[in-house]
Amino acid sequence: MFFCGDRGRFRGTEEKRRRFISLRDVAVVAPNLHRRYSGVTSTIAALLPVQARSLSIASAGFGLPPGLPVVRLTDLLIHGWTRPKGRAYRIWHARRNDEMIVGILLVYLLRQPWRLVFTSAAQRRHTRFTRFLLRRMDALIATSSAAASYLERPSRVIHHGVDTGRFSPAPDRAGEWESAGLPGRFGIGTFGRVRKQKGTDLFIGAMIELLPRYPEWTAVITGLCAPEDSVFVEGLKRRISEAGLLKRILVLGVRPPAEMPLWFRRVTVYVAPMRWEGFGLTPLEAMASGAAVVATRTGAAPLLVDDGVTGSLIEPDSLDALVRALEPLMADPARAVEMGRAGRTRAVDLHDIVAESAAIREVYEKLWEA
Repeated sequence: MFFCGDRGRFRGTEEKRRRFISLRDVAVVAPNLHRRYSGVTSTIAALLPVQARSLSIASAGFGLPPGLPVVRLTDLLIHGWTRPKGRAYRIWHARRNDEMIVGILLVYLLRQPWRLVFTSAAQRRHTRFTRFLLRRMDALIATSSAAASYLERPSRVIHHGVDTGRFSPAPDRAGEWESAGLPGRFGIGTFGRVRKQKGTDLFIGAMIELLPRYPEWTAVITGLCAPEDSVFVEGLKRRISEAGLLKRILVLGVRPPAEMPLWFRRVTVYVAPMRWEGFGLTPLEAMASGAAVVATRTGAAPLLVDDGVTGSLIEPDSLDALVRALEPLMADPARAVEMGRAGRTRAVDLHDIVAESAAIREVYEKLWEA
């Protein structure tokens, strides 16, 4: 089975269910100005409900799951010169370059009372233009020490967290897998964009080698197959078909965000074979869901995965290393289950999203106090 698509079929319903509020009632805006669902969108969708428990915060933009508090972009031009209750400034918390640009225009062109915050996950030297934008931010947050080292300005390191209530183990993982109507007894999956950077071809290569030896396992891939990746995706289709594994490597395409915790609960092993990554939240979501994790040493995976305890860490872009890491878990599912339990404990103890929300709030408060 090989299905790919975009989120257009979900977007119409979500737009109707958006919860719009007035900018007058908001102290912090966390914009999401890209229509395509991405890791940044996922971060905002997870964080914002937690932050909203104690803070008047909303998003603005596109592609957001239903139920989140959202302000209309036009509201920025209507109420942007007002001040939030009890505060001298609103905070514009950007996570992309275009969002920094909008914030700068609000402050320097329209002279509205905002303070600008930017969160960076990039582990590379920024372009000259990005550095120009960063110099105009009032506070910087980095999702890792590596990301902080490229900012060339003081920043607060705050690791991403996971909603350990939303992402949690199934009471009966085998029953959860069976309820999906998929073949085999055990699931192994990788979720996210289907493209070379994410290492989807490496995962499929490993499955082509391992699945014939382990008939109780089935591989599941979810995520967007974007038009610009069509040649790459067509190559994957051919490889799966030529291997005769169309019924055991299931590419399900993009799934609604509300459905993703269910897929994390179904798989026994989660694979994150990225060639490079800024942070990479899916290994943490898998750990919180009680799945063993095999991930490449890129992004934040070395900070998240306890090698040999909650899963395995391997070097990027190595099919042989991926096969060597996965085979012991497929040969001994009980070992994978035990690693999944340890991953759940680690996610709850060290990476709960409540701690991330509290640390970000401290950055906001410091700006307001100043």
